[in-house]
Amino acid sequence: MDTKWLEDFVSLAETRSFSRSAQLRHVTQPAFSRRIQSLEAWAGTDLVDRSSYPTRLTPAGQTLYDQSLEVLQALQSTRAMMRGHTAAGQDVIEFAVPHTLAFTFFPAWVSGLREAFGPIKSRLIALNVHDAVLRLVEGSCDLLIAYHHPHQPYQLDADRYEMVSLGDEVVAPYVKPDADGNPMFTLPGKAGQPLPYLGYAPGAYLGQMVDLILKQSSTPIHFDRVYETDMAEGLKAMALEGHGIAFLPYSAVKKDLRAKKLVSAAPASMTDMALTMDIRAYRERPSVKEPGKTLAPSHRAVAVSGHAPKSTAKALWDYLLAQARSSTPP
Repeated sequence: MDTKWLEDFVSLAETRSFSRSAQLRHVTQPAFSRRIQSLEAWAGTDLVDRSSYPTRLTPAGQTLYDQSLEVLQALQSTRAMMRGHTAAGQDVIEFAVPHTLAFTFFPAWVSGLREAFGPIKSRLIALNVHDAVLRLVEGSCDLLIAYHHPHQPYQLDADRYEMVSLGDEVVAPYVKPDADGNPMFTLPGKAGQPLPYLGYAPGAYLGQMVDLILKQSSTPIHFDRVYETDMAEGLKAMALEGHGIAFLPYSAVKKDLRAKKLVSAAPASMTDMALTMDIRAYRERPSVKEPGKTLAPSHRAVAVSGHAPKSTAKALWDYLLAQARSSTPP
């Protein structure tokens, strides 16, 4: 039995909605339902009365809910104590970062941070976007760094989490140049001659951003998807070999553009082929960790952080806030 099932079940008991709990737990509703069913299979009985709306617990479900609160609180408290032993004297800041940002944005950002803020000890946890957000929700990192776009926001409770902007990122189409330095393939393509397209796998955050670009394009784009992967670095490697057009973050390709190993696949007239995203850092608000603080009902069982307060992490956050304020026009 996975403890995540208990956290899912507690959320469902308190929201009384499969769809709302799926949002809070950052999973699709079908996946969330399967996890509740797995918990019921483990328990050997129905825990949820699915004939009622809003959702209600069965008597067995109510018993498990009461016990789950105690079990999860005890596990999180024990985890925090163990982490306190291992982190003592280290003051390491743990970052959860989606793979693309881990490869492109993070290294240069940390270099600049060390010059302006001072030396820091850091631990990078590179994950897909869903798992990176889940790290923050579960209290398994100090900071989450991720992309943000208003058309694809994360379902993070503003009362529990705060954010600061670190900059922006532009996604646009790139392709290998030919011997004369011109794009091997140029948008928009033709219905009878679609362009080879290197795309993100279904569910990838950047893939959703590319879908938005194509949907909002004033010109029909004709693509033949010849390859897909979750990671921008994988698409870039294929684009560098001339396999097709890939939509990539500027931070991932700026060196290749200077070296003329990649060029824009969009003519100057197609100005709607680029999309700007915000790069944000998120953390759990310190107030939710204070003893005696009453948490929102849907978070009572899962909001106990695995990290003791870190002076360096707090100092870093204060620095990032000050930087953001100084760069914001009055």
